[in-house]
Amino acid sequence: MINPTIELLKSHRSIRKFTDQPIEQDVLHELIRAGQGAATSSFLQGTTVIQVTRPEVRARIAELAGNQSYIIDAPEYLVFCADVRRSSQCCEMHGEDATEGMTEQFIIATVDVALMAQNVVIAAESMGLGICYIGAIRNNPALTSELLQLPHGVYPVFGLCLGYPDQDPEIKPRLPVSVVLKKDVYDDAEDLDSITDYDAHIREYYRTRTSNNKAVSWSEQMSGLLSRESRPHMRDFLAQRGFTMR
Repeated sequence: MINPTIELLKSHRSIRKFTDQPIEQDVLHELIRAGQGAATSSFLQGTTVIQVTRPEVRARIAELAGNQSYIIDAPEYLVFCADVRRSSQCCEMHGEDATEGMTEQFIIATVDVALMAQNVVIAAESMGLGICYIGAIRNNPALTSELLQLPHGVYPVFGLCLGYPDQDPEIKPRLPVSVVLKKDVYDDAEDLDSITDYDAHIREYYRTRTSNNKAVSWSEQMSGLLSRESRPHMRDFLAQRGFTMR
């Protein structure tokens, strides 16, 4: 049965314009506590969140992220970081040497970040707040890490703008359930037909939405995304942070 939680989840939009109304610090703490309620692999709790309040730092991060002005304008801007430094310190507490660079550690810390952040987002939207994830923080993760003084074993996964919405954008349609939900085995025999229909739906969405109209389909966007290199610097950066993927 559909309930208010499901309706909330299905009504998500990215918000890029915010009112001047601040978010009280105790509200932010409550959102972080809600985030901490997310599942965490092996109880790692491998997320650290940086609340960026200094205007000059926000301005520099916005510049590095492609001059996205809402990073500056949002009442709150958070950077979600994957963190294995804390667990490595636990090894020191108990006289053990941390085994650095395991791919599994990278995976579970990164997944922890995504799970916690989405809990924060759901909690925020339930309170009437709007959000916008900022993946472009990885355009220059080294300088971002320097600005935030992130230690070895910690890397910035994405940013998050938070605030009270000053816009009401349309909901962007998602792929049909039949494309993303498979039964027993991966069977994509009919997916291309479904994606073709979905492409027409997306084209109409982009044509009629109230801002940033464009003429492009979903498959065209994905073709453009996957046919070019995407942030090739990330592998070396992660290795320098201690995530050597062995």
